[in-house]
Amino acid sequence: MIKFIIIDLMLICAYSSYTDLHVYQLEHATRVLEWTSGRTVCVAGFSSSKNEILELSLPLRLLAEQNKGLCAERDFKVVHGGFSEAPIHSLKHIPGTRFAVSSDGQSSSLLLWDLGGDDSDVIRRTGQIDIKCESLVGGQEGRKMAAPPSRCSEPKILHGATTNDLCTLLISSNVNSSCLSSACAVSEPLSCLQFLSEGVFVCGSVNGSVLEVDSRSPAPPTCHPAPLPSDSTAWSMDVCGGGLVVRSRASGHTVVSDLRKMDSRLAQAQVTASDGKNRGSLNVTWAPALQHHIALSGVNGLVQIYNTSLWGAELQPAHAQFEHRGHVVSSHEDDVITTSHAWHPERPRTLLSAASDASVHVWDWNHQSESSK
Repeated sequence: MIKFIIIDLMLICAYSSYTDLHVYQLEHATRVLEWTSGRTVCVAGFSSSKNEILELSLPLRLLAEQNKGLCAERDFKVVHGGFSEAPIHSLKHIPGTRFAVSSDGQSSSLLLWDLGGDDSDVIRRTGQIDIKCESLVGGQEGRKMAAPPSRCSEPKILHGATTNDLCTLLISSNVNSSCLSSACAVSEPLSCLQFLSEGVFVCGSVNGSVLEVDSRSPAPPTCHPAPLPSDSTAWSMDVCGGGLVVRSRASGHTVVSDLRKMDSRLAQAQVTASDGKNRGSLNVTWAPALQHHIALSGVNGLVQIYNTSLWGAELQPAHAQFEHRGHVVSSHEDDVITTSHAWHPERPRTLLSAASDASVHVWDWNHQSESSK
């Protein structure tokens, strides 16, 4: 059962900073914000007890292009729902299908889900795949997963826990294939796994190195070293469709590189990603529909937006173009942290964010507010 809470926007921040802002409350916190379409998103709990897995439709008021004031519907609506006995730390939807794959963050098993359709509002577990892989080590959070960016001839998902443990799972046959058991000379835990096209993918390690793989070519994968010497803080990474790589760590050092020339830095900056407590895991993502922009979250209660086109090749401090502070202001928890954020795949300034107090916010910031920062 979901409890919906609409909080007066003026209690969170100056209304002029947002084009839209809606606040909701789930039963339990989620780390999953997975788009199933431009109008629907999946959320799922990660507690040790039974967890809800839900597909929600966005508020109609948010989606209205004109006359928003005439649209009274401001709530998410449950489209499909089900339960999982295991925690769901990550979930990936398979484009062009009604299937998804989840990881519990603890074991090497993957769960297969049918997200339902027009004839059923129930999300059902349809299978489990037990993966033979390297043992998880302290600090790892299960298997990372990636789905192709668009529908492909054979629905599949890429998964792995380390740079030496990468496989594709064919959804139709539940069979692992194309395992890259010796992809890299050194086995490192993964921080990121992402397709660039149906046959090309990249993965990033917590140590900052990047592995580039073309599954169509007999050539060995290309390994790129970390942009800086290793220290005790882990790197988070994301890759945009244009081949730009962003790597960031909780200390705030953030580096932008080009996959075609990874030995140099296009841009870098010292951002204020953490409050110094480092209570969570840093998450950095490129905006899919807003060039040069990234979002950072995971180590405090904020979601920060940066415009990397303002950065230079030399390290300089950078200020956020926009900060979403809604989780901090509205939470009853003293140390609330963001557990996830996700850019809308098509709307340039619309994001979803979730926090440890089980709140979920969907917001569209007003770009005119950037000029005041």
